[in-house]
Amino acid sequence: MLRAFVLGFLVAIVAAGVAAYLVVSQGVVPASADGPPLPFETLAAKAALRAALAREAPRGSNPVPLTDANLIAGIGLYAKHCAICHGTAKGDASITPLAKGLYIRPPQLATDGVEDDPEGDTFWKIDHGIRWTAMPFWAGTLNDQQIWTLTLFLKHMNSLPAAAEQAWQQVTK
Repeated sequence: MLRAFVLGFLVAIVAAGVAAYLVVSQGVVPASADGPPLPFETLAAKAALRAALAREAPRGSNPVPLTDANLIAGIGLYAKHCAICHGTAKGDASITPLAKGLYIRPPQLATDGVEDDPEGDTFWKIDHGIRWTAMPFWAGTLNDQQIWTLTLFLKHMNSLPAAAEQAWQQVTK
């Protein structure tokens, strides 16, 4: 009885794998970047990201001190590496053609913001990127100090001191 159950279970798993392969290989699953994500795709991506952040994101405070100079340095990094996809201080009005065509469309951070996210989560997302989105990983391009400096700006982008706010308003795509 137990042997038949185990055999039936294994056959069901193999059959499900073969069916999944056939569905994917026959083009039933959409591959275009201009369609909406499938419900399972969204669920899987969000669950995987939440679990990775809980397990791997650094905890504790940002090692880069909150100074005007560091905020302005973070704005410079953002302008060079992020504004093309995530926009400028103008928010949704600054979305680029590149950002419009990405799957999944990147948030315009001046509108959508990440100020309420833990800094360790923001650091991790920049460092590692986010699978199933257009967010690339920046490790190897930016060092940890630069990523923490960028994280500092993103954490405080809605409450910048005057000098940093002026630098932020001057960012173009």
